[in-house]
Amino acid sequence: MPDGRITIPARRGKAAFVARGQTIKVINTHGEQVVDTWAFCRADLTEFMSMEHSRAGIQRLIPAVGDAMLTNHRRPILTLMEDTSGGIHDTLMAACDVYRYQRLGCDGYHDNCTDNLAQAMRDIGLQPPETPSPLNLFMNIPWTSEGVLSFEPPVSTPGSYVLLRAEMDLAIAFSACPQDVLPINGVGRKPTKAHFAIV
Repeated sequence: MPDGRITIPARRGKAAFVARGQTIKVINTHGEQVVDTWAFCRADLTEFMSMEHSRAGIQRLIPAVGDAMLTNHRRPILTLMEDTSGGIHDTLMAACDVYRYQRLGCDGYHDNCTDNLAQAMRDIGLQPPETPSPLNLFMNIPWTSEGVLSFEPPVSTPGSYVLLRAEMDLAIAFSACPQDVLPINGVGRKPTKAHFAIV
């Protein structure tokens, strides 16, 4: 695209290399698309953005502007610099996979974020050592005081975005989540493309 945007195709993944200090703008193009997000240390892929370590570091379930997401070595890897999406994201849910869709009653193969991560990384010549729990941008998983979780449509609007700063040389990967059984991609349950740009 002319403005440098890179497409994350609907139901698919995309990865790229990012240098320390660069920013990544992740755009919810149509407003209701969850974008699973991973980041791996470029020098050692076994160090990666970790939701469990990040929650302990920021002491929140949802990152706020200024918060740095941490790796499994407890080092900052991505800092949230700006958020116009309404500020609702998820750090609790694992990436969807074939087993998830089997449990949801799907017959045969269903596109999923776990496979999308693997393919996106292969496309840039890398193989992730595992599938870490992603930062689920724009995903709305509210909880009650009793600890009950639910899957709700995103609150983000078309064209809203988050801006992330790379705190080390890294590989970043995204999946435009193909979930079409639960309403996490909107009440219409139709996954759409999203975009990102690296500056």
